[in-house]
Amino acid sequence: MTRPPKPPARPGKVSLWRYARLFRQDILSAQPARLYRAWMAEFRTPFFHSFLCNDPELIETVLKERPDDFPKSDRIREGLAPLLGNSVFVTNGAVWKRQRRIIDPAFEGGRLRDTFPAMWDAGVAAVERLGNLADGRPLEIEAQTSHMAADVIFRTLFSIPIEDATAGAVFAKFKAHQRAAPVLNLGALLPLPRWFPRFHARRTRQTAREIRALITDLTARRMAEIEAGRAPDDLATKIMTTPDPETGQLFDTAEMVDQVAIFFLAGHETSASALAWSLYLLAMHPDWQDRVAAEAGRGIDPEKIYFSTLSKLKLTRDVFR
Repeated sequence: MTRPPKPPARPGKVSLWRYARLFRQDILSAQPARLYRAWMAEFRTPFFHSFLCNDPELIETVLKERPDDFPKSDRIREGLAPLLGNSVFVTNGAVWKRQRRIIDPAFEGGRLRDTFPAMWDAGVAAVERLGNLADGRPLEIEAQTSHMAADVIFRTLFSIPIEDATAGAVFAKFKAHQRAAPVLNLGALLPLPRWFPRFHARRTRQTAREIRALITDLTARRMAEIEAGRAPDDLATKIMTTPDPETGQLFDTAEMVDQVAIFFLAGHETSASALAWSLYLLAMHPDWQDRVAAEAGRGIDPEKIYFSTLSKLKLTRDVFR
C-alpha cells in the first residue's frame, strides 16, 4: 500500500533540549511513533505534566461531558493570545459557558442546511479556479484548498466571497500571521507568573493587530446592518442577535471579534489540510479519482442546489474520511 509522505517520528526518549529543537522544527517530527497508536499518552517535564488523548470517547468526556473537570491549560492561550483574545477556544468556566450558550444555537438543527448554498457557491468558485490552473504541471494544492476553506468561512459567516476586499485582506494577513507565529512559544513551556511579560515576536503582534482590525470592521458593519434591519441571515447575524438565555446579554463587538478569529483559525486550517490530503490521495490513485468523479456525475445536478446531494456521495465521503 502506498503511504503518504510524512516527517519521520523521533526515536524513543530524547532530552528536553532535543525535544524543544525538534518541536520548533516540526511538531510531528517531535513525536514518537508509538504516540499515534496510543489511546492516551502522558508527558512529564520539569515544567509541566500533561496528557494527550486519541480516543474519541475520552475526548468527548473531556470536551462535552465534564468540561469543568478538565479546564484548558494556560499553555494553550500563550501562543494564541495576540490573535484570539478571550475567544471560546481559550476560556473556561462561566465565561466559556456563556459564550457557548450564545454560539451554539447558530450551529444547531437545520443551520447546516441553511448555509449549504453558500458552501456550494464556494465549491463552484473553487472548481473554476482549479480548472484555469489545470495545465498538466504539479500544483501546490494546499494553497488552493486554503483559499477554498477561507471562501467558505467568509460566505457562511458574512455572506461575502473571498474576492471581497476586506475578506481578501484578512486571508492574506492570516497567511502572514501563520508564517510569523513561532511553532514553540516560551510561555507554553514555562510556568511563568501572570505578571511576567510575554515576548511575542513583533511581526506576530503586528499581523494579529491587523487581522483583528479588519474583523472589527466587518463586525461593526454587520452591527450597523442589523440595526438598520437589512442584515443577511447568515451565521454572523445569528450569533450577534442571539441573547444569552440566562442573562439576556448579546456579544459586544470586541467579543464577536474574538469569536470570528477562532472560527477562521480553527475552521480554516483544519478543513484546508483535510481537503489537501484528500486531493493528494486522489491524484496518487487515478482509478479512485475516476470513481469519485463518476459518483459525482451520477449524484449531482449542477443546475440545482440541494442539501440531500451529500447523502448520495458515499464513496466521496469515505475518501475524505
